[in-house]
Amino acid sequence: MGSDEGAEDIGTDLGGQGWGATRSWVEKGLAEGERVEKAVRLRGGWTSEMRRLELRGPGGRRPLVLRSFVKPFFRRHAEGLLTREAAVLRLLADTDVPAASLVAVDATARYCDHPSLLMSLLPGTVRLGDTGADARADLLARQLVRIHRLPVTAQQRPRTYQAWASPERVTVPAATERPELWQRAVDVIRREPPAWQGCFLHRDFHPGNVLFTGTDDDPRISGIVDWVETSWGPADLDVAHCSTALALLHGVPAGMRFADRYVAAGGTLAEDTADHLHWRLLDALGFAPDAEKVAVPWRELGRVDLTAGVLTRRLEEYIASLFSRYA
Repeated sequence: MGSDEGAEDIGTDLGGQGWGATRSWVEKGLAEGERVEKAVRLRGGWTSEMRRLELRGPGGRRPLVLRSFVKPFFRRHAEGLLTREAAVLRLLADTDVPAASLVAVDATARYCDHPSLLMSLLPGTVRLGDTGADARADLLARQLVRIHRLPVTAQQRPRTYQAWASPERVTVPAATERPELWQRAVDVIRREPPAWQGCFLHRDFHPGNVLFTGTDDDPRISGIVDWVETSWGPADLDVAHCSTALALLHGVPAGMRFADRYVAAGGTLAEDTADHLHWRLLDALGFAPDAEKVAVPWRELGRVDLTAGVLTRRLEEYIASLFSRYA
């Protein structure tokens, strides 16, 4: 999250969310004489609570970012998520990927009120508006190619990807007039996954996890955040996730164009269109029926036009377009 994106000043008690132990943990790791002067909640998160911490000490002021898992579901899985993110941030420190620097992690809440990770603050802001979306999409495609090309050793390789949808868990929109379309999509992911060639995946790469600086006409990526789901798997899966998000944010054509942008940037996708369709639908169906998991943070960041109805219609139209092109 950028330094000012969706910020809400909540002082030093973090709104009474059990800050005492976490603040002590943070301050024990700071330079001598440094302390937390202010905490600012950063809006736009879904899995965790994000806060910018303003530090003050003999050397002046500096910011850090604190990620804390508070929701019961994510707290139960926090050890794996935060341990993985910490390892990925250490790995990325030696690359040209603009990721935060790891400061400290308490993945099991041994010292903190909630499982937490402390990292540096990246410059820039999340940009979700339609203005400048095409220019940003080109940058997203080029950045994703670079992420997929990261060389990792067998020891550094992250876990194999996990599917975020299954035939049994798909919720079809109640008001759909095309139930046969949804059933057809579910039948595609019911089959065994295609064979794939693995690469390093961000796994949650979409406009809400990318920071930009510059103007709408000349944007620049300044940071990639949220590495808790980093995985090993087919490039098609990362492309599918960003494509779905773009279709929901900016309309179906934007989502349909992203794979072409990725290939034009030098990326490689499955040669068999049926294989590529599998990965695209596996991702899209994970958003059914109304894309709530992204709708809530997107609306907090200003996209109040993205109602459940709008997103449900876009998702259905996107699935239909996928069949038209790839089936």
